Amino acid sequence: MDGRTALEGLYACGEAACTGLHGANRLASNSLLEALVCSREMARGIAGVESRAAREGADSGLGDGDAVPSDEAIVVEHNWNEVRTVMWDYVGIVRTNKRLDRALRRIGNLRQEIRDYYLHYLVTADILELRNIAAVGELIIRSAMMSEERAGSALHT
Repeated sequence: MDGRTALEGLYACGEAACTGLHGANRLASNSLLEALVCSREMARGIAGVESRAAREGADSGLGDGDAVPSDEAIVVEHNWNEVRTVMWDYVGIVRTNKRLDRALRRIGNLRQEIRDYYLHYLVTADILELRNIAAVGELIIRSAMMSEERAGSALHT
């Protein structure tokens, strides 16, 4: 009811939460009511977690380490475009084992580059987005590799 999931820091509310509060035959108005009630409980829970974390980590000593501002924004943009191209070209509607293998290798290489970049430069919203996009891309590829049947696609060797 408070939106917590099995992954720490990830919360779900409304239809995504699958609480089953109203059963399978719920009305749209019930779903809206559930979302409102559960979102309130989720907000209260998150506020408690964040205030506790702030108290515990107020003097964590964590800083930027040796990270410096990046003057290589083009690298982030290029990697973002490469992730998009790999996903479009190799993990599109028609998927083959060979394409999925190639995509996984390329995304793995990109993720390593992104990790290295992440460790040496100050973190920005762009680098966080790139890191997350590459991680999701890898999850999609791995999921596609495990799936024998997919709607709208063909698995060829």
